[in-house]
Amino acid sequence: MELFDVYPLYDITPIKGRGANVFDKEGKKYLDLYGGHAVISIGHSHPAYVNAISKQVAELGFYSNSVKNPLQEELADKLEKLSGVKDYSLFLCNSGAEANENALKVASFHTRKDRIIYFDKAFHGRTSGVVAVTDNENIKAPFNQNHKATKLGFEDSEALESELKKGDVAAVIFEVIQGVGGLDEASTEFYEKIAELCKKYKSVLIADEVQSGYGRTGDFFAFQKHKIRPDIISVAKGMGNGFPIGGVLIDKSIKAKSGMLGTTFGGNHLACVAGISVLEVIEKENLLANATELFEFVKEKTTEIPQIKKIKGRGLMIGLEFDFEIAQIRKELLYKHQIFTGASANKKLLRILPPLNIKKEHFDELFKALKIVLN
Repeated sequence: MELFDVYPLYDITPIKGRGANVFDKEGKKYLDLYGGHAVISIGHSHPAYVNAISKQVAELGFYSNSVKNPLQEELADKLEKLSGVKDYSLFLCNSGAEANENALKVASFHTRKDRIIYFDKAFHGRTSGVVAVTDNENIKAPFNQNHKATKLGFEDSEALESELKKGDVAAVIFEVIQGVGGLDEASTEFYEKIAELCKKYKSVLIADEVQSGYGRTGDFFAFQKHKIRPDIISVAKGMGNGFPIGGVLIDKSIKAKSGMLGTTFGGNHLACVAGISVLEVIEKENLLANATELFEFVKEKTTEIPQIKKIKGRGLMIGLEFDFEIAQIRKELLYKHQIFTGASANKKLLRILPPLNIKKEHFDELFKALKIVLN
């Protein structure tokens, strides 16, 4: 049977990972500055992570949500403690798209409304509801185009209020820093205005922290910089360091009902242990501070390369913007210097999403290679 061919693939086969590096089947070493789309949060094969999962799978790998699983409560408690967000409930699922689907569903249940507002360059997932609120018409099938969704300009608060006044908006969903869209971040004033308007017109405010959450920006959640409180927060990617897990943090004013949400695999024993291990490593190794410190280091290093016109993002969610398209740079970094980097909808932006425990010498390696490639 052939694979359904939807991915353009690099001719590289990683078979082992250690820290910020992966190794291919020939033993060649690569520096991973992309982390599989920001998934690898505490490094490949972190010993504490490997030990925790190995120990759990030897005892019990899975049972359904029809029984009690204290690991879910342990994960929720650790998440609350480390993130500093209070008075939320946690629903566990398997991915970022699923987290956002459930966030939209909860918002619609809660408000009894059926329209969603999203923004230019947004990317919230590829499943039916969230692809409808993703700003890429090429990945929407006719079936996905029947949802009631309205796209607005990223900082257009006047248009936002005009739409909310109509009274049918269940939720406004937004990324604080747009990942796939190109690492744009609106002003604090705009985020405060969204929160104010959602409260005024009784719509749910959803912060999509699938990529920007879990310490990637130096804050545990990116929205915390702007001093707002979303009604719902979606998380995934770095939550399990590669093990499939996602979650929805739901304000306790939104009440749960039996059968309202459900999942077979979400919150399973292995997923919870992976999630607990990630939180423990983030705390023990002080990785939020490391993300903040290394962003400042990268800002300094960019001054050595005049072709870099702008640095975008925060923490270890970094975009290096050039005044030309970077596809060839990425290929040369990968095939000539063995460095993985990422792209975005902004074809002039080199995206950097490394493990949160990366070190300065890894960035020295990147900038040394960039100088060679650009000259």
